[in-house]
Amino acid sequence: MVSGMNEYSFEKLEVYKLAREYRRKIYRLTYKLPKEEQYNLIIQMRKAAVSLTNNIAEGHGRYHYQENIQFLRQSRGSLEELLDDLNVCIDENYADKDYIEGLKQEGYNLLKKINGYIKYLKDRKLSKPINQLTTH
Repeated sequence: MVSGMNEYSFEKLEVYKLAREYRRKIYRLTYKLPKEEQYNLIIQMRKAAVSLTNNIAEGHGRYHYQENIQFLRQSRGSLEELLDDLNVCIDENYADKDYIEGLKQEGYNLLKKINGYIKYLKDRKLSKPINQLTTH
């Protein structure tokens, strides 16, 4: 076990592991983009990729299910942004279309995982016992 990582760490979440790997792939792609995109698309894609994993991690650290869900929605939005950025890469012929399409498919699979985790948290929230209200 890695020192400092406890059993409840966000790093143990399957969705985080998948998002982290996806972030790595997006970063690798940005190294191949044209230099003229250095201050535009490259920065945009890197920020969205980092936001993808940061929001999963931050949401995991929140006490309430609803807060965690809100951060996952932010993560989902960053992923959707990346999918559109990949369309820019296709439209501008910045990389091999088949490679980009593969990244897009991987992104859609990750989107399903994020949505599944959101559903899991919603179900957990609903299954929590509701305290009995008493009238005074």
